[in-house]
Amino acid sequence: MPTLLRIDSSALGGEASISRQLTDEYVHQWLQAHPAGHITTRDLAASHLPVVTAEWIGAAYTPADSHTPAQRDTLAHSDQYISELHTADEYVIGVPMYNFSIPASLKLWIDQIARVGKTFSYGAGGAEGLLKGKKATFLLASGGIYDQGTPGAGMNFVEPYLRAFFAFVGVTDVNFITAGGVAQLRSGLDRATFLRPAIESIQKRFSAAA
Repeated sequence: MPTLLRIDSSALGGEASISRQLTDEYVHQWLQAHPAGHITTRDLAASHLPVVTAEWIGAAYTPADSHTPAQRDTLAHSDQYISELHTADEYVIGVPMYNFSIPASLKLWIDQIARVGKTFSYGAGGAEGLLKGKKATFLLASGGIYDQGTPGAGMNFVEPYLRAFFAFVGVTDVNFITAGGVAQLRSGLDRATFLRPAIESIQKRFSAAA
């Protein structure tokens, strides 16, 4: 049974969030293509993600068979998030741009899943990602327009960072769909009109795979 891991990171809920609206559409299209598939949902804004501490680092670098009960508790969230990544065949991640980068909740999640021996390892050839064979689609929303070739492109630290991190853990089959210019909605632009290009890009992705 194919499995999709849906991750939302917007601080806004429901229809107030552009990125959540896009992940809704992606999930709808994915279920049309995989009617017997399974969806795992992780709402990072509601997950109360812990920060990485000295205790966390000590536990992460202690062999599992030597963990104390306290260390197991410290890594419980991390273990759950990593299990979801390994179980899923594909990821869809909604990402609003906050101050030219990713939301704090998404960074906290990334810190929890970046674990040696779990999502990457080091060998004679250097670092090797352990999440191989996975696909990831990132649905980005930004107040301004920061696409490649635009004057604001140099301030987009979202896509380069996500590409680099996910490649590091072995996910190189990635796709980015962006809804840039959300600020235009405050000037009266119709929401459906604004969303149409991104939604059509999602739909085309599935029609091309059919």
